[in-house]
Order: sequence, then C-alpha cells, then structure tokens
Amino acid sequence: MKLRTLASGSSGNCLLISHEGAHLLVDAGISCRRITAALTACGVDPCGLVGVLVTHEHSDHISGLATLTKKYALPVYTSPGTARQLCYRIAAMEDLLRPMEPGEATQAGPFGLESFPTSHDAAQPMGFTAACGGRKAAIVTDLGYVSEEVLDGVLGAHLVVCEANHDVEWLKSGPYPYYLKARILGDKGHLSNEDGAALACQCAAHGAHTVLLAHLSAENNTPARARQVAETTLSAGGFDNVTLAVAPRSEPSPPYEV
Repeated sequence: MKLRTLASGSSGNCLLISHEGAHLLVDAGISCRRITAALTACGVDPCGLVGVLVTHEHSDHISGLATLTKKYALPVYTSPGTARQLCYRIAAMEDLLRPMEPGEATQAGPFGLESFPTSHDAAQPMGFTAACGGRKAAIVTDLGYVSEEVLDGVLGAHLVVCEANHDVEWLKSGPYPYYLKARILGDKGHLSNEDGAALACQCAAHGAHTVLLAHLSAENNTPARARQVAETTLSAGGFDNVTLAVAPRSEPSPPYEV
C-alpha cells in the first residue's frame, strides 16, 4: 500500500491511497481538473478509483467533490452528519453516499476502513484508517485536540498523516482577527505544531515508521518550523528512525510506503 498527498493546507486537501491498481481518495478539496491532472501525473487512471472518503464538509475538503462524483460516479464514505451536509450542497448525491457512524468499519475495494470521531467545527467530522495486506495508514487532520477516540483510532498505524497547522506564538501575534485566532486555538480548531508532534511521538511509540505532517497554515507556519518541532519531539522520545516529511501545499508528494 502506498500513500501520497495531492494537496494539503487551508486552500485545499486531497490524498491518495493505492494498492495494486486500486485507488482511494481522502477528501476532494481541490478542483476535479486539478485532481485528475495530479492523478495522471502520478500514473493513476481515475477510473481505478474505488471511492472517496470525506472527513467533513468544509470547502477545502469538498470543493471538487460534486464534479468528481458526477464524472466518475464514485461512492462517498463519510459520517451521517457530513452526508446530510453534502446532500444540502450537492445535487444527486444521495445515491452515492455510504454513511458510516464514527467507530464503524467498512470495505472500499481492497481497503478496510475504520473511522473515529474528531473535534472540529463541522457537522460530524471523522478521521480514518485504511488497511490492506496487514499494513495500516491513519489520516488525522482538522482537530482541535487529541481525544481518547483519536488515539484509539490511530495507534498501531504504520504511517500517520498528522496535522501540524500552526505555530501558536506566530498565530497569536499574527494579523488574523481575534475570532479566527480563537477558533483555530479552540477545542474545535486545529492542532499546533507541538500538539501534532506529540501525537506523532505517541504513534511512533506504537509502531509508526512514517509521519507525514499535513494541513499547514500558509500564514502561521512554515514547513521548516513544523519539521523542526516534530524532529525535536521525536528525537527526545528516542524515535530518530522515524521517516518524517511535510506534505506539499499545492502539488503531489512523493509516494510513501505504508
């Protein structure tokens, strides 16, 4: 199983998981044209997609979903709350939806999917793990804090896509209005570099060999800063052997073995 991000950040999120010709998207927060172009650049035929996982209904996670599902008639795996929001926003979505309650498991092609609730200011946000051939990847971004449900969901994954959205001091001293700072820093906002690094360390302690930092803020973070904090935390925990990378903002990442 291989994983790569196609886009990551507040302007759009999309991720690809692949195994022997079967491909699964997680979120579709960039245009269908960009998704298709990125897939083609990665040597992936969009007709090989077995579905789309949607973590929540914010535009940076679903902006390309309507066109993509219309063009390829893809099943959409998401929570019941998010499914309702998608029905409000996208015509003829009902027949494509495959709702799954947080904590439920299902199958999409060769991928065994498990879900867990996350804390974010959306209808019913979820994180996911995808497993195949005895390997497991976890995708956990857009959460205000790491709950017990999140930990239970991600521990044991071999690869973790982990949020490192902002530097707290940069955010506090930056140009954002107060309400937006409070939202990002709140329990339904986004993980800081430090919190994301702590989660990465916990995952490494339970067998994760690769950590991909994702959903970085363009205004309140840099790839170098996010990596520095995570490297320091992992090294302090004795996990210098973990492969650490930062997801590119607007182009596909290299493929990572799960």
